[in-house]
Amino acid sequence: MSLPAPATPEPQSIALSVQPDAATLALRAVHRAAADLRRGTPVLLRGGDQLLVTATAETVGARGLAELVAVAKAPPVLLLAPARAAALMPPVRPVGAAPEEAVALRLPPSLLDPAALRSLADPTAERLLPAGIRPERQPSPPLAGAAIALAKLGRLLPAVIAAPAREAPAVARLELLSVEAAQVLAYPATAATTLRRVAEAAVPLEDAPDARIQAFRAGDGGIEHLAILVGRPEEAAADGRAPLVRMHSECFTGDLLGSLRCDCGPQLRGAIRRMAQDGAGVLLYLAQEGRGIGLVNKLRAYALQDSGLDTLDANRALGWGADERSFLVAATMLEQIGVRRVRLLTNNPDKLAALAACGIMVEGREAHAFAPNGVNDRYLETKALRFGHMLA
Repeated sequence: MSLPAPATPEPQSIALSVQPDAATLALRAVHRAAADLRRGTPVLLRGGDQLLVTATAETVGARGLAELVAVAKAPPVLLLAPARAAALMPPVRPVGAAPEEAVALRLPPSLLDPAALRSLADPTAERLLPAGIRPERQPSPPLAGAAIALAKLGRLLPAVIAAPAREAPAVARLELLSVEAAQVLAYPATAATTLRRVAEAAVPLEDAPDARIQAFRAGDGGIEHLAILVGRPEEAAADGRAPLVRMHSECFTGDLLGSLRCDCGPQLRGAIRRMAQDGAGVLLYLAQEGRGIGLVNKLRAYALQDSGLDTLDANRALGWGADERSFLVAATMLEQIGVRRVRLLTNNPDKLAALAACGIMVEGREAHAFAPNGVNDRYLETKALRFGHMLA
């Protein structure tokens, strides 16, 4: 005789006992919006009673443009960072006027296609604009600054096709992601302050056998930042000493490949050696490639440098600032490690000021310069002359 089958338990809903806080929800919304832009999908920006539909010129395709136009209640404009717009047409702002967040260009229909938009956004693009066609400058729409900021958070060229959106069934039908403009603008600071240590392991290094790596992740689960601890710097800090600290922005070409175009590789390895000799130190390896513009844009900047621009002007030609990094990330990591007083290993006076402004006591600067190698000579000159680095 067969036994009866056991009763199948009724499915039960699982109630979440802990709801994400407002900061985490805001980070998630912005992270998802930046990811949609990278996929070429339009995004809705909200601010008060304003609604702006946006897509980036770098990634939008025919489908994304069609979706944007379908929900727009006015012809779209191209929003560019002011430095990039200046390369397409002379600036028209009166002397002494407040800095613009974005420049809006009205495009003729012939330029409202993906290839033309990419040529307007990217100064390294091979395709040139047709002869005699010049975009027409327009007043920037509300939320333009947030649209540019969101593109930058996606490590995309700061060039956005945008239009005021209508509240209509078409918007709901396309299921476009919506995010508050204020959340976009607050994202860098919010992400930095929600960093939490998520992993640690001993990783003996060639120049520092007693080394550990700690990983830190923000509330949205984005890219991790790393801390390389040489010796026991947290114990030195507990004893009242200020350990050596270096804030080192990741550099794939220099750190990993040994590129001669910069001095990042020698600075990374030299800092680890110096800390081992000193007995303890913290090297903060920050996920801020190319002074915060990302690897792809750094390669574009290299192409512009090969045509004659220096580091600073190449970044501006792409629409980025001279330095887009946030050092609040570093301060948050140091707080969690237990190091609040430091001797900073740097040549960059901005790092000294930024770390102090974030509440870390900088007791002194330790020079960290390396001789030019015959390839990076102009790069180092630009650091000294235009960024104020103390290389002498």
